[in-house]
Amino acid sequence: MLAFLKNHPFAVEAYFESSLVLTFAVPKEHLQNHIPECLQLDTFQDKFAFVAVAMVQTKELRPKGFPKFMGNDFFLIGYRVFVRYTNNAGKNLRGLYILKSETDKTKMEFFGNIFTHYNYTTTDIKQVEQQNTKEITSEKSKFKITIDKTEEQISLPEHSPFLDWKEARRFAGPLPFTFTYNKDTKEVLIIEGVRQNWTPNPVKVIDYNFDFLSTLKLENPVLANAFIIKNIPYYWKKGKIEKWK
Repeated sequence: MLAFLKNHPFAVEAYFESSLVLTFAVPKEHLQNHIPECLQLDTFQDKFAFVAVAMVQTKELRPKGFPKFMGNDFFLIGYRVFVRYTNNAGKNLRGLYILKSETDKTKMEFFGNIFTHYNYTTTDIKQVEQQNTKEITSEKSKFKITIDKTEEQISLPEHSPFLDWKEARRFAGPLPFTFTYNKDTKEVLIIEGVRQNWTPNPVKVIDYNFDFLSTLKLENPVLANAFIIKNIPYYWKKGKIEKWK
């Protein structure tokens, strides 16, 4: 029964007050061992693969169809790899593979670990808004990011593999699908997200540090892009399972 519950047995909806995503480029060989056998890396120029850190302030997260007052507000952090999966119908799906998930509330950790395979842990989150900057930090998770709120003409991060923001938006996230794999049963769980009015806006990153990225032992991850979106209705469909062929 518990195994069934973890497979996203019902649709979930939320309101994204903000979603800040930083995407890092690494040589594809360095990420290959971090994804399951059923997935392929979603690469750029057949050279770079990408791992992203997403920080999302959700509001009224609840089973789809439930009234808003039954929802809860959570801050969510996800470390994800951009991947592709070819389903049994032969369709190539772009999506994400979750490496680690964190939240600011034990309630989200508890229910998230009942109804997903994302292995949530609870951490501290501190957000400081200044006139020109915003800072998000966590002492427990050892991360810190500072962004510029005033910059309008934003350049790509130094050393980004992308030539322009149009190229960079292909790896802005979130992508339509998220994948989980059971290597014992060779089953792939596919969760489709549905969004409205999704327009990622470039953001200038002043400073950042994510301790989790160092645990992956990636060689010189390069900040490739950073985007923010605000005020977006979002929902995840009920999960679908298929055997990997």
